[in-house]
Amino acid sequence: MEKLELQRLKKSLQYLESKQRELKKQQENDTRSLESIIKYLKKDIVHQFKLTDYDASIKQEIKITDVFITHVKYIIESQFSNSI
Repeated sequence: MEKLELQRLKKSLQYLESKQRELKKQQENDTRSLESIIKYLKKDIVHQFKLTDYDASIKQEIKITDVFITHVKYIIESQFSNSI
């Protein structure tokens, strides 16, 4: 993964984290739109950055957002620590 693409992945992950925080704050409100955005973002991150090339188990981690975020951070650190 090139440095620019890695930066885009990090920005996408930050955006996903912000939406996840927003979802947690709005527990009692209607959160369907936020949940849809988060679901789309996770699938887009996996597809756009071809994360299954780095860890095939990422598709299993996509269901739980917090676990997914942690897993993507692990991929970034373990695969690209020399590029950061």
